[in-house]
Amino acid sequence: MNDPTVCFIVENKRDFLPLLLLGDERESDIAQYLERGDLFALYDGDLKSVCVVTDEGGGVLEIQNLATDIRYQRQGYASRLVGHVANHYAGRYDKIILGTGDVPGILSFYEKCGFSITHKIADYFTEHFDYPIIEDGIILKDKVYLEMIIGSKNRTNMRGETCNT
Repeated sequence: MNDPTVCFIVENKRDFLPLLLLGDERESDIAQYLERGDLFALYDGDLKSVCVVTDEGGGVLEIQNLATDIRYQRQGYASRLVGHVANHYAGRYDKIILGTGDVPGILSFYEKCGFSITHKIADYFTEHFDYPIIEDGIILKDKVYLEMIIGSKNRTNMRGETCNT
């Protein structure tokens, strides 16, 4: 990993759909938040990770989608992107929340990024999908919510730029 650049994407957000579909497998779900959300893309040579964040009001942001190209997973790109996002909003918002499947590896990742579990919604995936959602070999049942309190800046020194792709 050299010196990755995070771009704030303002146009042509749908161009990132192939990668976003790794984080949210229904295009109709992505359409509900993509245009109203802020899209960040991390490049280290080529595109590695994306993150969509929405303003939920009351000082709360929600990570709607965080995805890393399969070829580059477990190399630190997603955690760098989460750190950049937290730094970007620090001082302007109180916290970042997100919901994910009850999968130990995913929960551990978010906890290492500074998130804490707040609550679970039982049977979320079985009630909202008419087919099984499988993550890391686990059939998802419950949705777990986590939050990160964002305070002062300087969580990362990564360059952030507005990019037209």
